[in-house]
Amino acid sequence: MTVKSVSTENQFLDTDFPLWKRSIDLIVSCLGLLLLAPFLVVVAVAIKLDSSGPVFFRQERIGFRLQKFFIYKFRTMIADAPQRGKPLTASGDARITRIGKVLRKSKIDEIPQLINVLRGEMTLVGPRPEVPQYVNLFRQDYEEILRIRPGITDLASLKYRNESDLLRLAADPEKEYIARVLPDKIALAKEYVRRSSLLFDISLMLKTVAKTLVG
Repeated sequence: MTVKSVSTENQFLDTDFPLWKRSIDLIVSCLGLLLLAPFLVVVAVAIKLDSSGPVFFRQERIGFRLQKFFIYKFRTMIADAPQRGKPLTASGDARITRIGKVLRKSKIDEIPQLINVLRGEMTLVGPRPEVPQYVNLFRQDYEEILRIRPGITDLASLKYRNESDLLRLAADPEKEYIARVLPDKIALAKEYVRRSSLLFDISLMLKTVAKTLVG
């Protein structure tokens, strides 16, 4: 069974999205994009100078209630990377650009996801959205998880911050991801769904910022 796209008017306005959570999302994402605007322009120029292609990378992901949407990131790979390999990327992938290595290591490539937060497709803290082919393998689990919106950071994001380095050690990165990493991520996502609260979200955001600064 495959994931189907659902188009519903006001699809992101519902009682399952607490007002406190949406309020924080709007405040943080708006301030973040405004304050970081000069820095983001510098990053965009660096990407254009480093390799040909667009500044941003859009990839289809599965979000709230199994609806498809496009996630935004700074492009860290060659322009035709999707046609040259699988959606999973391990460290050392030849498709990664020079500036892309820096952006991925520092997580700066994730900042454009604040656009998805503004649009209501994502939230600051919530289960990370996956690509359709991996969601289809664990559809029942994702039906449970995606009763809430996916987020920029969560428990799995913290545990697997260096996921690409871990996958690089595997003989078959995709097999390792499907057999071991993804099931653990799903378990952590379910834990987040059970524990979700204002204080827990703040705790995860602070831990994410700390890990980003420490490197």
